[in-house]
Amino acid sequence: MSDSSTLPPARLRPEAELARDALSAPVLARAARLARWAGPGTRVDAGGGLVEEQLPAAVEQLGLSGDDAAAHASEAWRIAVDTGLVEITDEEAGTVAAGEDLALLTGGSPQDVLGVWLTALEAVLADASVPDLDDLVDAMAEGGEVDLSSLDWDPDAESEFLDGVLGNLYLLTVGEEGPGDAPVPLPALAASVIVPSDMGEPSNEVLEQVSDAMMRLDDQFRLLEPVGLVEYQPVDEALMADADEEPAAPVDEADVTRYGMVRLTPLGLYGLRARLLDAGFEAPAVGDLADKGADALLDGTAPFPPAAAHAETELWLAGRSPLDAARELLAAARGSDTGAPLRRLRCQQALSLVGAEAEPALREVLDDAELGGLARVWLTEHGARDVPAPPQEMVFWLTIDTVAAQLAAEGNSEELRALVEGLARQHSGFFDTVWRIEHPATPEVLEAMGRLHPDKKVAKEARKAAFKARSQQGG
Repeated sequence: MSDSSTLPPARLRPEAELARDALSAPVLARAARLARWAGPGTRVDAGGGLVEEQLPAAVEQLGLSGDDAAAHASEAWRIAVDTGLVEITDEEAGTVAAGEDLALLTGGSPQDVLGVWLTALEAVLADASVPDLDDLVDAMAEGGEVDLSSLDWDPDAESEFLDGVLGNLYLLTVGEEGPGDAPVPLPALAASVIVPSDMGEPSNEVLEQVSDAMMRLDDQFRLLEPVGLVEYQPVDEALMADADEEPAAPVDEADVTRYGMVRLTPLGLYGLRARLLDAGFEAPAVGDLADKGADALLDGTAPFPPAAAHAETELWLAGRSPLDAARELLAAARGSDTGAPLRRLRCQQALSLVGAEAEPALREVLDDAELGGLARVWLTEHGARDVPAPPQEMVFWLTIDTVAAQLAAEGNSEELRALVEGLARQHSGFFDTVWRIEHPATPEVLEAMGRLHPDKKVAKEARKAAFKARSQQGG
């Protein structure tokens, strides 16, 4: 999983909607049904599981059938115990009663319901990290010896592997470059945690590891779907017909769905974000900044992708009058620190969403050295009359500020390269003048222009100007 500072904000559904999804998830719904069914006559063993004699009644209560019915009933009971829906009242006698948390599912807040669901999710994730023990169980049933070392199972490594996969699925879901709500092919998800990012053509050994990971994930996502974390289309059973041959990663894109497809549900997005927050990551959600000041909005959205910053800003503006919002944004955009240019860019983007009612706030800052340029741009774009022409120094200052903001937001992007070429082309003698501009980022911007401009002569002029600017600033 990438560095926490790079996590884009998640767009979460309302908690009431998520709570309804949680209540309808089969794992929690079954656990709640068994908790309501349990009474003084219900008996459990020393581990808190239902005694064997109780399982047929539990299966009937849940309306289950088939070979796995008892196993599903047993799992539902364990989830009921783990989540506090059932309480063991006497361990020696093995008696139970409804737990305090059972009432939360009907009488609690959406947050209460989601809290119970998160506990159920942790229990299911723990199960998903345990290897298939069927062969061992068969051996024990036949009286054979069981060699635990043959499992080659490292619980911490298995849990870390699953966390890594789910972390990447989260990033793909919230990132603007990813598929969003579209399902992700299982081979691609497995490869994301197996194949090194700097590897060109994967070796046969790496492809075999991806294939093994796919099979583990196929089992794990089958377990995670009933808790409501994911929607999962399993690997086609026909691909596994030969037990001695693991399926290879597909090469035909038309067949990719046969190798498994997984999508994080809205409830799953909520759940994984909660786990990331618990693990110490900064995992923002759109709307977090709606009730904060403009300074928090501009700083908070600085690293956001464009669409997420737009959505967050719209929510922030919705709670304020256009004139008050504009004044607050402009005040927060001032500053000479390294983050100030990007704050002003976010301010400019936010002001583009504000109507003509904000005009007085923009006129108030026309003479401000830091804000006068962007104020003129806004007034002109909104058709305001009598907008004074900017002094040349203000034009160049705004140019430096804009490039510095783009550098902070995108680095050496193609868009920035095009901007740099356009600036050098439009202004004759640009570099002779711009190095004198008293902006903290002038040397850095000119150095970037020297790096990015494809014309060697122009690039050399930019580097010379950067040297002069740095000397002028005493650096």
